[in-house]
Amino acid sequence: MGTFWDYMNQGGPVMWPLLAFSILGLAFTIERFLALRKAKINVNEFLAKIRKALMVNRSVRDAVKICEQYQGPVASVMKAGLLKYGQPKEDVEKTIENAALFEMGRLERGLAVLATTANVAPLLGFLGTVTGMINSFDQLAKQGLSNPAAVAAGISEALITTASGLIIAIPIQLAYNYFTSRINKFVRDIETAANMLIETFGEMDRSGITPERAAEPAGAAKV
Repeated sequence: MGTFWDYMNQGGPVMWPLLAFSILGLAFTIERFLALRKAKINVNEFLAKIRKALMVNRSVRDAVKICEQYQGPVASVMKAGLLKYGQPKEDVEKTIENAALFEMGRLERGLAVLATTANVAPLLGFLGTVTGMINSFDQLAKQGLSNPAAVAAGISEALITTASGLIIAIPIQLAYNYFTSRINKFVRDIETAANMLIETFGEMDRSGITPERAAEPAGAAKV
């Protein structure tokens, strides 16, 4: 078997954009994996602490501090809603919605690059197949069957580029699907947390609970 650079040379010029896409896809895959892993929290435990701070301790300030102890989109959205306590329900819901959209943008960062890589890499591989077969028939037309090695070089280029495109696209597509499922889980957690917060605010109002409010907004949790 040849070395990496042997395959690069045999695959022709199409191998260079394929190499660029593979590096780009790998970089974004690692970055998104680490970011989403960092953003993961125990949502049930987090929501229980928030509810206790509001209903038992009667302190929005404590609830905000709990949000600041966690990282990720759920804590950021909850904090945005908590800082709006005392405002009309519509304002609280709008703030939560805007915070959720902002966090979704951060979660989905880089997914377009992965999707593009998964779609373009096989196409580049097929382009290499076509150019390789063109080279083979060109050599065949010039030299006939007297030089099989010249014809085989074009066929080798066609097969190498096709295989390279698929080797790049398949794991990137799997990573994209995995990240999409993780993000969908974050969306469900955000919806659950937002609904819990709105319901808790309603219970507090109906029960006549007047909690200690947060003094002022602090830095947002990060993904």
